[in-house]
Amino acid sequence: MRAVSSVRMSNMKTGLLGLPVLWLLRRIFFPYLWKDLHFFYRALQYMKYTDDFLKRIPPFLVLDKFYLRVSAQPDKNFIFYQEEVYTYRDIDLKSNQLAWALKQHSNLEEGQCVAIFLGNEPAYIWTWLGLAKIGCPVACLNYNIRAKSFLHCFRASRAKVLIAGPELKDAVEEVLPTLTEEGVQVYYLSRESPTDGVESLLDKVEAASDQPVPASYRSKVNIQSPALYIYTSGTTGLPKAAVISQGRLLVSSSLTTLSGVSSDDVLYITLPLYHSTGLMIGVRGCIEQGASLVLRNKFSVNHFWDDCRRYNVTVVHYVGELLRYLCNTPKKDSDKDHCVRLALGNGLRSDVWKEFHDRFGNISIFEFYASTEGNAVFYNYIGKPGAIGKSSFFHKVKTSTPSFYHVCLFISQGIVCSEGAGFFF
Repeated sequence: MRAVSSVRMSNMKTGLLGLPVLWLLRRIFFPYLWKDLHFFYRALQYMKYTDDFLKRIPPFLVLDKFYLRVSAQPDKNFIFYQEEVYTYRDIDLKSNQLAWALKQHSNLEEGQCVAIFLGNEPAYIWTWLGLAKIGCPVACLNYNIRAKSFLHCFRASRAKVLIAGPELKDAVEEVLPTLTEEGVQVYYLSRESPTDGVESLLDKVEAASDQPVPASYRSKVNIQSPALYIYTSGTTGLPKAAVISQGRLLVSSSLTTLSGVSSDDVLYITLPLYHSTGLMIGVRGCIEQGASLVLRNKFSVNHFWDDCRRYNVTVVHYVGELLRYLCNTPKKDSDKDHCVRLALGNGLRSDVWKEFHDRFGNISIFEFYASTEGNAVFYNYIGKPGAIGKSSFFHKVKTSTPSFYHVCLFISQGIVCSEGAGFFF
């Protein structure tokens, strides 16, 4: 008995001595093991959840997700804009009015594209949702384009209707003769129109019914149907239209989901809604989580932190230079006086990353790397400064077919690809 007890004690000591060795080996070869496992688990859940929606018949679209939010939390604040506040119900009713107004006063048919030429304002969101309710994709025109670029972008989408902000009157009048010749209906989102050949729309919206829009008005829309036309910068020429399908729009909430955004968060969107970061990641992600958003007409380095404090913002969106602009402002005693816990974006240099942390507090940064027209996304979920993505040991797991689980393995290493399970990126 003593011999057996002695052997057990010896084995126990050996095991205890081996624990530091195992810990050291994990630190050397798998330093991010727990983060890898946690991200992999979240990614698995997200992809299974999205896959179920993509396979539904009739199709489940982003509009249906919005309807679920309206049903579950109608009185929750959805949009804060200057002194205005809109609940989920407010935006639902306003988008109904927009849909009915266009059905009554335009020649739009299901599947025909409408170009939106608006700045960052709540009307952009309820106009987009209203058009979705009558089955019309949206061309998101950059409000800075003019003349040749304007006509190129408009024609690329084959839009039949243009909805513009009255503050962009000069840009519209510059191309109006051509649009008129091509039979395009042009509206200002205002109560009156100062331009011959352009109708007012806001007065028609306000006079329209806010009753629900029948699903039959969008009966032909499926996950392959175009949802948005979003334009690249045109660095090598005129802007290029990237066609965003309904399926791709549905899965575009991966960033907010995998970064841990919840319904309790308030997102701050200063990036333009005419591009994917503002609309697809910001507004779409907010709808997915049932969160609130603060919308600003354009980024202001002087008002950024004041807005964050005023609206109790918890999540901010950025591109790399945006955070550098914040770091270049004079230091203040209130720099760390805010509720921001998470920053979502891309292109952040490692030196700016560290300076931002030192200056404004320990804000988690969740980087992604993607392109509007691309078919892959990289996630830096470990928060390593300067990295555009993270590879893990899950990448070494091989599968013979591009199945749902194959896609999940790509996600586990911070990469989402367009392969497998019917996903549209």
